[in-house]
Amino acid sequence: MKIAETRPIRATTPQRRNPASAAASYASSSGLGGAAPTDNASVMGIPEPELTPKVRQAIMTLMQEVESLRAEVERANSRLAHMERLADQDTLVPVPNRRAFVREMSRVISYNERYNAVSSLVYIDLNDFKAINDKHGHAAGDAALLHVASILSENLRESDMLGRLGGDEFGVILSHTDADQALIKGRQLAQAIMNAPVEHDGAQLTITASYGITTFKQGQSAQEAMDTADRAMYAQKNALKTRS
Repeated sequence: MKIAETRPIRATTPQRRNPASAAASYASSSGLGGAAPTDNASVMGIPEPELTPKVRQAIMTLMQEVESLRAEVERANSRLAHMERLADQDTLVPVPNRRAFVREMSRVISYNERYNAVSSLVYIDLNDFKAINDKHGHAAGDAALLHVASILSENLRESDMLGRLGGDEFGVILSHTDADQALIKGRQLAQAIMNAPVEHDGAQLTITASYGITTFKQGQSAQEAMDTADRAMYAQKNALKTRS
């Protein structure tokens, strides 16, 4: 299975409005009067007799400056949102990085405590991944990670969250899922990875994975939950090595 090229996230740039039009709109929405300053109504509380041409011009200039500042704030907020998205995304695969994943895990744990809900974590580690890099090169390793991320994403619900924890390790938050259901899901995800070899330079590379699960417990930190699932994953990995 080949991985489609992912498109970079692009920040949207707000369109700038004509200052004069914006000023009229601002005046209307702010109770400054929908009509032009030549109206008999007062503008910004200034009586009509005092609205000399210089005063009118000053008001229009002020409105234009306010509109310009508003547009600049919108652009800054857009850039900030874009930078936040980049800070939360893994540098290789298009999924949240460890920082964003741990933050979401903490949120889910708090939600479970508040509403007496249950959710689980699946900790996934790719077996013998170093051999792929050593034998086929790091480009093959990168392709394999992209492939695995795609397979995992395709087999999760919208309410679940996939993240890359580092290296060849992935984490999955399964919302409203108990331990038995998480074990079944972990098995399904590992099977899906093995059943879909990655294609690279004409070769098919079969990848296997070990996994461990834990349900979030009251008073538990995100790191404690990850450590528990990590230990369960290594127990399974060692058991597989023993049997082989």
